[in-house]
Amino acid sequence: MLRLMVALLVGALASAAPAQTVSPGPDRVAVTIYRAPRRAPDQAIDRAWLQGYALITEQRRVTIPAGRTTLRFEGVAAGILPESAIVTGLPQGVREKNLDADLLSPRSLYAGSFGRPVTIRRTIAKRIVEEEAIIRSGPDGAAILQTRDGFIAADCGPSQDALVYDRVPPTLAAKPTLSVELDSPAAASVTVTLSYLAWGFDWQANYVATLRPDGQSADLLAWVTLASSDTTSFADAETMVVAGAVKREGSAPNPTWNVADESLTFRCFAQPIVPAPAAVFAPPPLPAPAPMAFEADIVVTGTRLRRAMVQQEDLGDLKLYRVPDRTTVAALAQKQVALLDRAAVPVNIVYVSTVDSGGDADAPRITLRLRNRTDQGLGVPLPAGPVALFQPRGNTALLIGEGAIADKAVGEEVEAGVADATQVTIESAHPDSGKDWEAYRLTARNANPYPVRFEARFAGEDLPRMSRMTETLKRKDGKAVWSVEIPANGTRSFGYRIKDSD
Repeated sequence: MLRLMVALLVGALASAAPAQTVSPGPDRVAVTIYRAPRRAPDQAIDRAWLQGYALITEQRRVTIPAGRTTLRFEGVAAGILPESAIVTGLPQGVREKNLDADLLSPRSLYAGSFGRPVTIRRTIAKRIVEEEAIIRSGPDGAAILQTRDGFIAADCGPSQDALVYDRVPPTLAAKPTLSVELDSPAAASVTVTLSYLAWGFDWQANYVATLRPDGQSADLLAWVTLASSDTTSFADAETMVVAGAVKREGSAPNPTWNVADESLTFRCFAQPIVPAPAAVFAPPPLPAPAPMAFEADIVVTGTRLRRAMVQQEDLGDLKLYRVPDRTTVAALAQKQVALLDRAAVPVNIVYVSTVDSGGDADAPRITLRLRNRTDQGLGVPLPAGPVALFQPRGNTALLIGEGAIADKAVGEEVEAGVADATQVTIESAHPDSGKDWEAYRLTARNANPYPVRFEARFAGEDLPRMSRMTETLKRKDGKAVWSVEIPANGTRSFGYRIKDSD
């Protein structure tokens, strides 16, 4: 009677357990990447710690049975924020969501097999010897196993040791997995849309400007650089990037799935393996983890460049840039697609110095300046990013310097300081003072064999206190500016007084 009752109870529990349906991957996927919110335009993407995020939208065709079902979405982003996940297309919605966090790795396999039988496989003198055992220790320290002869601590020696597992614990998944529990009134095949945010992505624009021989125009090439530190690849994805500051509450670090070191290292014990058909773990002991490796994919041919040009669209006050060709956002990878390619854009090279209230001037910086207008060869929103300026010399182009631009709308002036000048200098002097004023003189020198445009910028609050100026100043972006052309091998000077603030 007791055996019958137990059997009936087990049968009832089995019938009450929800069915499981597995979706191994998306049929279509779109990836929209948002920049790291606190990364400055002149700050390079930190490929070892990407702090931007992506909106992933997947379409999956699934067949679900009638009744209560657990639907498992395998192959989601490792950095998924499960609280952001939205599932649509199910007959009666979702009862609950779960993130299956334990991924299959040598370490998690050993930890998840605690108390389970394994096989110790040793190779001694080219002969394989196997012995059944049970794991009795955690993944840290030595491997303690129980055999028929008692407990042993497996260690190094003349043999080559490995652990063989006959099964993978049910708590482990081979891919990042999001599961949802649902009720369906009838069996059905439906197209489900899964949308969620994920951490561990970033993007930026990269500009290359090459001056033409006239020095008054430049060929401007720009790329969109996409980066992912996620362990999941998104093949043939509709890919977009968003420029501008998007406000989000809270933040999250890169998830544990993105941590490079999930290896298992015992003191004097080889890493475990799993024979086919299960996954195999039989590499030699790993060295200390190296920085996360990235692959780079840069498309450079002329034909491809024209076909893959990124297209700009409006997204409220933000700007969205769409890659017209589907592309693969690969795991642990970086790639570039063309943003724009404009020839002979009118530019100015200006030497800019900043003057403080004490009359001291910074060293002039070589500054690339252009106007983002259609009649000036541009007229498109320009996302923030670094700028490299080259100048032709013979049959090659040499790097002058590197700077950065902020997000620029159509019609705005674009400016990037790219290098400290060596041929244009400025000196400041304090020749005189009075009861309530100080006199200053700036002397700018040009050692180039051609004239240059020079600007000295003063703090806006200094202008009301300035007097006796030897030249008229202009106003630019709230600052007072002394703007002059210095002739070849020539000098220009500017004198002024500042009234004491007290």
